[in-house]
Amino acid sequence: MVDFSCSGVARAMLAMVLALSGLAAQAQVVFKVTAIPDESPTELARKAAPLVKYLEKALGRPVEFTPVTDYAASVEALVNKQVDLAWYGGFTFVQANVRSGGKAVPLVQREEDEKFRSVFITSDPRIKTLADLKGKSVSFGSPSSTSGHLMPRSYLLQAHIDPDKDFKRVAYSGAHDATIAAVAAGKVEAGALNISVWEKFVAEGKVDTAKVKVFYTTPGYFDYNWTVHTDMPPALREKLTQAFLSLDGNTAEGKEILALQRATRFIATRAENYKGIEQAARSAGLLK
Repeated sequence: MVDFSCSGVARAMLAMVLALSGLAAQAQVVFKVTAIPDESPTELARKAAPLVKYLEKALGRPVEFTPVTDYAASVEALVNKQVDLAWYGGFTFVQANVRSGGKAVPLVQREEDEKFRSVFITSDPRIKTLADLKGKSVSFGSPSSTSGHLMPRSYLLQAHIDPDKDFKRVAYSGAHDATIAAVAAGKVEAGALNISVWEKFVAEGKVDTAKVKVFYTTPGYFDYNWTVHTDMPPALREKLTQAFLSLDGNTAEGKEILALQRATRFIATRAENYKGIEQAARSAGLLK
């Protein structure tokens, strides 16, 4: 009896140790975050650093920012569950949702993303309207960019201007800041990009507005969001959502994170908000 009892106690203690070890290991699983590379790698890393620290505290586990090479890689990373959370533009979210068979879930967006806009810029004083772009060289950002390609192309098509037929040359810079640089350097005569990046460059004095100017601003549309895979446990999804919704610009930490994310605050969002983006992508022949 004594041996059996001791053996039972030992087994119980071993089970407890294993259970605690399992919980500890689970708590230490790295939570991976990525973002579409719509700006330079150094800028993306700078923006991510304080957010990563904040999420580590909110989730109680290590958080790591995992950069990707291009927009397509960000889609594949979430679809294949190589990352847990992805910062997407509206079009990239649509691509991820289609690619995953409806398993991409947008959690939150910046308040600004309810009515996001794109701008067309030029250094040529003769270009004053979209119609003036005919016969000119024009740069978009990444082909998968919502604000740097899809929506600018959509509004051009609505104005009866087909970039592939009416422009002398269509270029893809790969990122919004690269589009500004291309226009400023005279590599192209005009470019389309995210209004938020343009305003940041103007505020920081990184662009000479006496030479490069906005000549057209699009109407508003839904854009960026933070997206997860539907297989994420509901409790973790809720904790993550609340972490973003709780960011407060009146605290030092919240102020820094929101400023870097160029956000007033984060609000809840849903997949239905991006149906207009999906329709625009299909109409422009960018989504099959």
